[in-house]
Amino acid sequence: MQELLQVADAVAREKNIDKDVVIQAMEEAIQKAGRSKYGYDHDIRAVIDRKSGDISLFRYREVVEAFDPENPESEAKCILVKDAKKIQKDIELGGFIIDKLPPLDFGRIAAQTAKQVIFQKVRDAERERMFEEYQDRVGEIVSGVVKRVEYGNVTIDLGRGEGYMRRQDALPREHFKTGDRVRAYIFDVRREQRGPQIFISRTHPDFLAKLFKQEVPEIYDGVIEIKAVARDPGSRAKIAVISRDSSIDPVGACVGMRGSRVQAVVGELQGEKIDIIPWTQDVATFVVNALAPAEVTKVVLDEDSNRLDVVVPDDQLSLAIGRRGQNVRLATQLSGWNIDIMTEAEESERRQSEFKTRSSLFMEALDVDEVIAHLLVVEGFTSIEDIVETSIDELARIEGFDGDVAAELNNRAANFLAAKKIEFEKTAKELGISSELTGVAGLTQDMVLALGNNGVKTLDDLGDLAGDELRDIVGQDSLTESQANNIIMTARAGWFTEEEEQAAAEAANG
Repeated sequence: MQELLQVADAVAREKNIDKDVVIQAMEEAIQKAGRSKYGYDHDIRAVIDRKSGDISLFRYREVVEAFDPENPESEAKCILVKDAKKIQKDIELGGFIIDKLPPLDFGRIAAQTAKQVIFQKVRDAERERMFEEYQDRVGEIVSGVVKRVEYGNVTIDLGRGEGYMRRQDALPREHFKTGDRVRAYIFDVRREQRGPQIFISRTHPDFLAKLFKQEVPEIYDGVIEIKAVARDPGSRAKIAVISRDSSIDPVGACVGMRGSRVQAVVGELQGEKIDIIPWTQDVATFVVNALAPAEVTKVVLDEDSNRLDVVVPDDQLSLAIGRRGQNVRLATQLSGWNIDIMTEAEESERRQSEFKTRSSLFMEALDVDEVIAHLLVVEGFTSIEDIVETSIDELARIEGFDGDVAAELNNRAANFLAAKKIEFEKTAKELGISSELTGVAGLTQDMVLALGNNGVKTLDDLGDLAGDELRDIVGQDSLTESQANNIIMTARAGWFTEEEEQAAAEAANG
């Protein structure tokens, strides 16, 4: 029976798996064939000698005190202790009576069954071997040959494994045929019962970064660092780079002599246009660079809402936005900031509108004329609270104000807020809003009243909301997504233990 061992050895070498795994698969197949001959209710076990290749078949029967009436198979798999002692005097309860069975003569069906079992076991072993080999290779670029294409999904032979590239992970207008050589990025390796385990992509942003690492020695050596990548696969990409050596231009190094380095990457990505942008810590400067080739005249940052208002000349608007919003979308992905593009005319109109709104607020709340209201707006005051929080001396330094005017303004502002607070408390009481809700940090009086009018009157009511629901009630512009989530978690604080609270907060923040 040496032929059996030779077959096992050949399969093990071909599939690159342990020979013993193949032999165990054969044993299991023989066991299955044995059960089909002697009955599936019997405990049949096969053993293949690892040296000679001889096959031995055994029936195992467990020694028991009495048969289990609820298990009909127990009579076939067990033997009573009194009967067992007749066969083997020193046998104990829980031991096994082992009967050697005659050699199995494989019929056509039994042979087919055995073959299926062996193939399945070998496939399982091969899949496990692939997982063990590739689980530490996530983040690498691999090369392989297209094995088959099904509905746009491509299976690629990687030599010692198979990679699977879904349709959305291939570049648009990219069509593969069997036998084509492909380079791709391993972004996930996971253990699955069936199907692929190694997932690869040509659209992943890190694929672009890895290609540059291969083409640019300075990136490989760590002199130049890729800080961010944004892609519209197959169309355009932006990559932000920084040099650790002031004598090396990061953009020039990535472009290469006569564009040789960047062209090599462009060629691999089927002509995808790549903008290489110098990275800087200054957000405004970085966003201006990221929006190239559009010219930017003004940038206004709002750190609380993680938003940037970018002002461009009227004739640069379409260039800044890009085709189908591509340029601004990629700049947003690259910087991590929400970018709003507007023309100089739109910015001027918005500024005038804000000026008018704030002036009206001061005129109504403080009972002052247009001149004083305009002066306050010009000096950067945006709310009545700002005036109360500013000292009288600072107010008096405003051109056109003196100590008396400053003191009067401060006094009127304080009186207005006091009256507003009384009115707020009265309305909150009428709506049945709890004191705990009014004391939640991050919620203004107007927000609390808006919640109350929408049936949110207690901390538990607030805790039942999702972040986007809270923003819908109080106004999308009033809170950022992060601020809304933090408020919700504050309301839920009493629901969790410390560990649960931490896990919930991480989940809420993404």
